[in-house]
Amino acid sequence: MNIDLTDTTSSDINAELVSARRSLGSPATGMVLTLVIVTDEGNHYDALKAARGASMEHPSRILVVVRRPGRSPRDRAQHRLDAEVRMGGGAGSGETVLLRLHGELAAHSYSVVLPLLLPDAPVVVWWPDDAPDHPSRDKLGTLAQRRITDAAAAADPVTALARRAETYAPGDTDLAWTRVTPWRSMLASALDQRACRVAGAVVEGEGYNPSTELLALWLTGRLRVPVERTVTEGPGITAVRLLTDDGEVRLDRAGGTLAELAIPGAPDRHVALHRRTTAELLAEELRRLDPDRAYERAVRLGVGRLGDPRHETPSKVSAAPSPVGPPGPGSAPQRAAGPEEPTEPAGSAEPAGSGGSEDSANAPGTADTGGGTSGRRRNRRRERGT
Repeated sequence: MNIDLTDTTSSDINAELVSARRSLGSPATGMVLTLVIVTDEGNHYDALKAARGASMEHPSRILVVVRRPGRSPRDRAQHRLDAEVRMGGGAGSGETVLLRLHGELAAHSYSVVLPLLLPDAPVVVWWPDDAPDHPSRDKLGTLAQRRITDAAAAADPVTALARRAETYAPGDTDLAWTRVTPWRSMLASALDQRACRVAGAVVEGEGYNPSTELLALWLTGRLRVPVERTVTEGPGITAVRLLTDDGEVRLDRAGGTLAELAIPGAPDRHVALHRRTTAELLAEELRRLDPDRAYERAVRLGVGRLGDPRHETPSKVSAAPSPVGPPGPGSAPQRAAGPEEPTEPAGSAEPAGSGGSEDSANAPGTADTGGGTSGRRRNRRRERGT
């Protein structure tokens, strides 16, 4: 069902939503959140398609905000709200409202969207292309528990990622980070299979790919070893190599769909590691609406590094500061991540799944793969033997 409304108001749109639900025989909403998409005419189709795919897992009210301020002074002086209400059929498992804000009204999207939010339900705001410099201070961003951006869609992805690091607030996340979730899980699982000490790492991927930069920063912060960033033709991240005392752990995805995992002492095997669609990425982010501590640590570690104009790709990400002793003579200088950068003692453990969780943080270069107490006992026996 599609309903077109011209020169309308938010109250009229709400009335049409109620009327449409009754005509379809579903007066109860049954939706779990409101997803606000801020985009333009050229990108709203792809964004809406991804949101409909994500709504199959998360039934939601989707509000697409398209600003059309006008080019001439006459157009900018006028203001009008046009809306299209979509429900049932290809609209996904919820409700969709396409809002076109003309003229001066384009600068007041907050007042248009606020009456259309689902009552007593969380709000997520997604900027698929042109995100504000400070999402949490944006008028629409202040409505949301979760604010989603995509640095990969920016003209300069690494610079955009640096801005995300500088302006991070709890609830912010970026789809560039969501894209590395399978890589993080695979690498954590590989290190869990045997106790070993990691001496360094190499991350290979496309030049100026924000996901590659974030994965390198995450490995730096968690393993506390030097991580080298090298450029390949892609697509996306192509390989990660962990240099351990037992040999090289390698996760290689040359084709963008199937990866090869090599672990010392075990036969090589193929694992599924395809490049996920935007709908899949968005669905993952909507599963958890609490602050993503893993993303916060990784992106804040890049403050100063990503924002340095001398930062080039390929780059070498220096090791995170060790909690014990001064850096060695070969350590690269680094900038402080700021007073708000979270710190944690060695030995804390968190799972490696998506959202706000991470794999365990150990002493520099050490991967605790013994599954908790037994792994620590093996490590202590090894230390006593040396």
